[in-house]
Amino acid sequence: MVAITEAVSFEKQGEIGLLWIDNPPVNALGYPVRKGMADGIAMAQKDDGIKAVVVICKGGTFCAGADIREFGKPPKEPHLPDVLTVFDQCGKPIIAAVHGTAFGGGFETALSSHFRVAVPTAQFGLPEVKLGLLPGAGGTQRLPRLIGPEKALPMVATGNPISAAQALKEGVIDEIIQGDLAEGAVAFARKVLAEKRPLRRVSQMTEQIEAARSKPEIFANYRKQLAKAARGFEAPEACVQAVEGAVNKPFAEGLKYERELFQKLMMGSQSAAQRYYFFAERQVAKIPDIPKDTPLIDIKKVGIIGAGTMGGGITMNFVNAGIPVTLVEVKQEFLDRGLGVIKKNYDITASKGKMTPADVDKRMGLIKGTTRLEDLADADLVIEAVFENMDLKKEIFRKLDAICRQGAILATNTSYLNVNEIAAQTQRPEYVLGLHFFSPANVMRLLEVVRGAKTAIPVLATAMAIAKKIKKIAVMVGVCHGFAGNRMFAQRKREVDKLVLEGASLAQLDKVMYDFGFPMGPIQLLDLIGLDLGWNKATSKGETMQQVLCEDGRLGLKNGKGYYNYDPGSRVPKPAPEVEQMILELSRKKGLTRREVSDAEIIQRCIYPIINEGAKILEEGIAVRPSDLDVIWVNGYGWPVYRGGPMFYADLVGLDKVLAVMKDFQEKYGDTFKPAPLLEKLVKEGKNFNSLNN
Repeated sequence: MVAITEAVSFEKQGEIGLLWIDNPPVNALGYPVRKGMADGIAMAQKDDGIKAVVVICKGGTFCAGADIREFGKPPKEPHLPDVLTVFDQCGKPIIAAVHGTAFGGGFETALSSHFRVAVPTAQFGLPEVKLGLLPGAGGTQRLPRLIGPEKALPMVATGNPISAAQALKEGVIDEIIQGDLAEGAVAFARKVLAEKRPLRRVSQMTEQIEAARSKPEIFANYRKQLAKAARGFEAPEACVQAVEGAVNKPFAEGLKYERELFQKLMMGSQSAAQRYYFFAERQVAKIPDIPKDTPLIDIKKVGIIGAGTMGGGITMNFVNAGIPVTLVEVKQEFLDRGLGVIKKNYDITASKGKMTPADVDKRMGLIKGTTRLEDLADADLVIEAVFENMDLKKEIFRKLDAICRQGAILATNTSYLNVNEIAAQTQRPEYVLGLHFFSPANVMRLLEVVRGAKTAIPVLATAMAIAKKIKKIAVMVGVCHGFAGNRMFAQRKREVDKLVLEGASLAQLDKVMYDFGFPMGPIQLLDLIGLDLGWNKATSKGETMQQVLCEDGRLGLKNGKGYYNYDPGSRVPKPAPEVEQMILELSRKKGLTRREVSDAEIIQRCIYPIINEGAKILEEGIAVRPSDLDVIWVNGYGWPVYRGGPMFYADLVGLDKVLAVMKDFQEKYGDTFKPAPLLEKLVKEGKNFNSLNN
């Protein structure tokens, strides 16, 4: 074994050379790997005793892609495209031997080899689009030549991986290796030599792309297919353009075109946002005062109180992960209804082929329904998911404290209420915390882990770990009204309510925020959530549009009339002239002079107060870092990932500009726009929110 660089070495097995890559943890294609690969192939070329080369990796995976830590730094030669040209033009067969994942640059490395073999569990993909980029080392040019543009397009433009079995079927790889990969790859290399197989340079393949040249509809149809899922994103369209280039341009020109598209994306704000978010999502699990080696509490049984929408959804999360749940309701009829909804949800999933009837039975078998709180005596974690009533929650926690074993974690799924008040009802406040699931809980990825004043470190560490097990993105937040997400969201709702009365049309508000990148506009969202959420008939006096609409029986989508009208069974909003009249009347009642509101003002008034509230939350220590707030907004409120999150967006706009607008609005509209001290401090010091991320 000869060391070429600190990450690459060369081993001879007779006439076969093995180019070993060892760059933990994921064999990223950083400078030592690129240099080692290029020098290793050059070494093999010069050695007459070497007839073929196997490129293989140590550790848990093949090259998992570019070293993202090098993004934004001056490029260091050799660049990956140049290394892969060395592979492509090598006069001796190169066999890529893949285990784990061959993603991004790793897959491009395999594509530039002459043959590819893999273990059965290997995966192949080009996920660059998820970072707002496209494959920049020939992936968009080689893959269509190998398997045709129809099959290449979804891999390039969605970034979704394929299995080894599918890769073999599609012609991406030549053989699946059972048993030891190195032995199998060497045996395959010897077979290539013995059979005198010609080198299969993907760059020179033309059959697949020539067949596509007379079918421009391939790209037109795929663009239609992509339109909804990729709305607002620049990278998917650039991916389609690059594959189109592979079909219509010679290989060298296609590479150049790919590089131009790549550089344009790399320099743009969308990729910067998506790369920022990539790291933000990984950083969110790191809590400064929770050591990595904190002992975890073993969660084998979970109790959930409340079989309504939230409780049922939370239950599904745990049984999906194979964790048994005892589901408690006050009445058998409520319990039966809740279990019926869970079963119906699973049956719908099974009808779409995403799970088998046996899977449904297995999950339902993990749920034990009961009307007795006492049946939670042996639970390791109990989550209360009843409606937002402090007295009721306090009563439940007093009972749980007496019933549950010592060492069991007690959690409340409250969206707004004070977790410390709830914890104070028990003799074990160190074992109490908030687990704020977002609705629908079986779908939404976000989970706010609410840290009480006395919550113990092992309890918090366990909550973060169990969130990962049930496939949630957990964000640690402190106790305040609405915690982080809802507290920030309240700022937007307030401004939307005001803008409606000041003169912005419902359609304009929805269009502006939809065009900004949200899945739906704020008015349509209110109708979807239900206008009666938080409305009290006894205290309603027609002072807000919510009160006016609810008093008129307009509750939103649930009864077919809210701000908009809805046909039976339809979610498509239709204008409601009667609501326009209600808005005008309430405006007059409040003495408002209605005016035209610009799209720019709508964005500033709906977004900047969110940013300002985020600054207050950070100042109060409610959130660990600004990027955590961005993770909350991307996963809980539909913030477009290509805008990074509200705190990233503020940095992009410029905090000085955000501050100036907030001061202007404060003068015009009052102290609800008073800038957060942290915002003023950062501007004064010439810093941004990202400077606070750690």
